[in-house]
Amino acid sequence: MDKVLKASRLPKNNREEGFVDRLSSRYTVSLLVIFAVVVSLTSWVRKPIWCWFPKYVTKYQRRYGHSYCWVANTYYLPYNEYVPRIGEDDKRRTIRYYQWIPWILLTQAFFFWLPGLVWRQLSSKAGIDVADVFSSVRLLQNTQQLDRRDVRLKFIGKMLDRFLLARKEYASGCKSYCSGLFSALICQCSGRRFDCYTVAIYMMTKFLYLVNIVGQAYALSALLQIRFWDYGPLYVQYYHGNNTSGTYFRNSPIFPRITMCDITVRYLGNVQRHTVQCVLALNYYLEKMYLFFWLWLIFLLLATGLDIIVWFCRFLIRRDRLNFVRNHLNAGNYLTSDWDRKMTGTFLDEYLRQDGAFLLRMIAHNTNTITTADVVGTLWLTWKERRMKKEAVDEEAPLNYLENDVPPRKEEDDAV
Repeated sequence: MDKVLKASRLPKNNREEGFVDRLSSRYTVSLLVIFAVVVSLTSWVRKPIWCWFPKYVTKYQRRYGHSYCWVANTYYLPYNEYVPRIGEDDKRRTIRYYQWIPWILLTQAFFFWLPGLVWRQLSSKAGIDVADVFSSVRLLQNTQQLDRRDVRLKFIGKMLDRFLLARKEYASGCKSYCSGLFSALICQCSGRRFDCYTVAIYMMTKFLYLVNIVGQAYALSALLQIRFWDYGPLYVQYYHGNNTSGTYFRNSPIFPRITMCDITVRYLGNVQRHTVQCVLALNYYLEKMYLFFWLWLIFLLLATGLDIIVWFCRFLIRRDRLNFVRNHLNAGNYLTSDWDRKMTGTFLDEYLRQDGAFLLRMIAHNTNTITTADVVGTLWLTWKERRMKKEAVDEEAPLNYLENDVPPRKEEDDAV
């Protein structure tokens, strides 16, 4: 039974994105899916539209009229305006969206989820599986036994070390200080073997989130025939304004609850039009849903824009990355000498670089300080040991040459 329960559990979502990214890719998607389910249930459980017919209309004619007005597009008409005649369709504000609202909401959810998919697909081709790294780090954070913790920490250190060593050096003409985002792009360091591939696709993903937010606002503006950024003030104006014209100010043209429907019927070869008044009860829920979504979209726009600026400054400013590395090395007591403190800059520029510092920063955002300090410390000890061995070999090379008074003879000299 336990095996069945374990197998039925859903896999945990990989948290390899930032919190602001998850606001779009996870929370907004869940919100829109919930809205779609509520709207669908409202349409299925109760009649989505009710139309008023004269008393002489039969029951079957009413059923036909309800179905016709739901399938055909109704239109909004204020009470102080006359019903437009045939041929005056340009005076009608046609409501075309209410039949497709569940699919519209699901389409919106898909576009909010799409940038996260782009990030996961491209990051997996960076030379390291970012999702596996964060899964291993979360296991490390939840591990209590010291022996298992050491094993998992060494595994994470080896995985990151292979990734950092596998990248190529900067392209010809690039200097060691070329570590900012713009400088890296100028130096053509955008390939997966260079030091800023993960950074580049992460920033591209953030811009996709921002473009999606702005694009959805413009799409809703075209759909609702308003400027969607002004939906909140318009809602207050129509429902809480000083207009005293009775029903009109309570029936917003954005999501009208009362609409008009023209039913055309053929009698003995003659086409007759009957105009009836209908109630779209669905719009009562839609106007509240999209009012909340309007507030949420503005919040996402501000949060995503600010997050792009913050991450751009982190990638551009070397001092910020250096302080991040030093703070976590100090937290783990890995800096024990003046040499260690002086070499942290070399450790950042020559070993971690942009991608390494970015992965450590994301680990810090998704775990605690102790786990991040252990991961940074493991990479530091690995790099330090390799660096000291290299310096020892460089120091012994001249001594070995001095021990031989005569340099090695060439093969031509031996032949002579």
